[in-house]
Amino acid sequence: MTLSRTPGALKKFRRTPWRFQQTFQNPLQNLHPFVATIVSSIEPLQGGSVTLDQVVFEPKNWLALLAKHSLPPEYGLEWTLSALNTSEVEELLQAAFSDWLDFIFVPVPKPFVIYADHDEYTTFYANTKSNLNGIVEPLSAKGFKSVADFQRVL
Repeated sequence: MTLSRTPGALKKFRRTPWRFQQTFQNPLQNLHPFVATIVSSIEPLQGGSVTLDQVVFEPKNWLALLAKHSLPPEYGLEWTLSALNTSEVEELLQAAFSDWLDFIFVPVPKPFVIYADHDEYTTFYANTKSNLNGIVEPLSAKGFKSVADFQRVL
């Protein structure tokens, strides 16, 4: 894993004209299957990154993940932690969803991107309906709750 500052990453994300979006409730008591479903929907997943937007409380899981990978204990606006393989992406998403963070997640390859917030909502964005369905259908099939008629405005 690598940690870096990424000035402008959030502005670029917000300026991207995403054509499709769908929001799900974060299943805090059932995060592992939620994360596993996200990761398994991207084939072949080569990596991904989480860029922080807002940190509400000290991110203990984020800090533990940084320590595990011998990285400095940095967090805050536009700090990005990048994972280099599937198992690291799972660790990264598990830590990010477990803390009170607002963040974007960009997988490699990028059929969709995620904006998740500390209010326990995760919005998936894509530029094609088929790419969005590639994540919405597996999550819905596993019983995760979508939020009807919710449009996130970035």
